Amino acid sequence: MANQEESVLKVILFEMNTETYGVPVEQVLSIEKVDTITRIPHTANFVKGVMNLRGLIIPIIDVRARFGMGNTEVTKESRIIVIDVDEMKVGLLVDTSKEVLDIETSKLEETPEIIGGTSAQFINSVAKLNDNDLLLLLNLDQVLNSDDVAELQKIEA
Repeated sequence: MANQEESVLKVILFEMNTETYGVPVEQVLSIEKVDTITRIPHTANFVKGVMNLRGLIIPIIDVRARFGMGNTEVTKESRIIVIDVDEMKVGLLVDTSKEVLDIETSKLEETPEIIGGTSAQFINSVAKLNDNDLLLLLNLDQVLNSDDVAELQKIEA
């Protein structure tokens, strides 16, 4: 039982379309309220624009649009989860951020083959929280692949 601490994954939970998703806490730099987002012409449909975050200009990704789930309607509950991908700070626009949760790694399973489709590439694993609830853990390297990062780096420049 002494090494039980080693087998726990800390994740930040957030919601989109009433579904709960998680990202590893070590990949999250901060969680921010949505401020003014400046749109940028001729960018991918999931790029919401850029935001000034304490003097840093960071691109904002609409996670719903990235997953082909429509566009996020910004409300007072909406949050920007700031992550670091390939040494670049990016904000993920989500419906709401919930809490930090410890998940035993023994409760993590590979993404089932049946999920398929374009959104399956964004899912790293599935966690069984209890008998009925599943939590999808995002693969942030796939949410923003190298082509996306290269495109976003042009915005930053």
